[in-house]
Amino acid sequence: MSGLQGYLRSDGRKGIRNVVAVAYLVECAHHVAREIALPWREHEVHAIGFPGCYPNPYAEKMMEQLCTHPNVGAVLLVSLGCESFNKYALERAVRATGRPVKTIVIQGTGGTRGWVEEQRIALDAAETVPMQVSELVIGTVCGGSDGTSGITGNPAAGRAFDQLIAEGAACIFEETGELIGCEHIMAARAITPELGVELEKSVAKAARYYATLGYGSFAAGNAEGGLSTIEEKSMGAYAKSGASPISGLLKPGDVPPRGGLYLLDVVPDGEVRFGFPNINDNAEIAELIACGAHCVLFVTGRGSVVGSAISPVVKICANPETYRRMSDDMDVDAGRILEGRASLDEVGTEIRDLVVSLAQGGRTKSEELGHQEFILTYKSFEPLGPACLPAA
Repeated sequence: MSGLQGYLRSDGRKGIRNVVAVAYLVECAHHVAREIALPWREHEVHAIGFPGCYPNPYAEKMMEQLCTHPNVGAVLLVSLGCESFNKYALERAVRATGRPVKTIVIQGTGGTRGWVEEQRIALDAAETVPMQVSELVIGTVCGGSDGTSGITGNPAAGRAFDQLIAEGAACIFEETGELIGCEHIMAARAITPELGVELEKSVAKAARYYATLGYGSFAAGNAEGGLSTIEEKSMGAYAKSGASPISGLLKPGDVPPRGGLYLLDVVPDGEVRFGFPNINDNAEIAELIACGAHCVLFVTGRGSVVGSAISPVVKICANPETYRRMSDDMDVDAGRILEGRASLDEVGTEIRDLVVSLAQGGRTKSEELGHQEFILTYKSFEPLGPACLPAA
């Protein structure tokens, strides 16, 4: 198999995909953007966007980071015309990176498909450059968890993280609302005591947030799948982080400054104003991608078919029965561990090799099936403090 290949961007990062992003800037433009992208669904043209009509700095940062993600090669912005999103600031930010960008204002010009075709032809002709594992950013999330998730899929993803970090990659885990009870364990792994304090504070914030709302990150489906408490679910979610030292704490849209392991804090800062911190798994995936993730490891026990726009999603199935039912949607059968047909280290290596293969032309099941899910909602975050990235 050939070595890793990437698309070199002006900031020095390299992408493993060369996507045209068709980005709507309000829900009223969503259908037009989707119709523009739909004829090109087999050719890496993905619709993303923000549905809100009112301004939100979090959404603006997310959209800028997504539209300048290393996996994105060109951007078409689709505006209704009267929304509050600062479309021209986003256009300027994209153009400053050297990417082709165009803004359509529906109320003024209507829609267009020709520009997408021109960019797709140009991007298909683009040359790649050599790439190293140390240039990869990988995220991980779990969804549809059950009693097997914390035994097989999540710790196997953690073993893959350990291998990738040893090779210099940056790896990001998240779900601070599903790490309640694990904060002191995480703090002990921080590379500085000050970072350890910040890790504990991020989980305490999540606990307060959920207590105010009167619920936890624990669904009926989790209980039906054999999980009994949020602490039990937290230990399974925590296992995805592996055993490497924790190098920093990120918030959505913050890119890791170098290789290592990072926690992504997904719970909004300040008073509780926005309801669910993430209303479904794809919101978490979008935040990982906004942090630069070239791909996302998705562990599921009960089964989930979602993929994502911009970056490939690797589906790791923790439950062997679920895998047998849903093998067409899954990339890795981690349930083999439960049945004694493979070890954690063997499945971890399989996951690591699959991640590397994505930069060698390989594709995930969700990509083959055309999944391009995307969702973005309102949130609010304060900037990172100096203790959050001690290695920066």
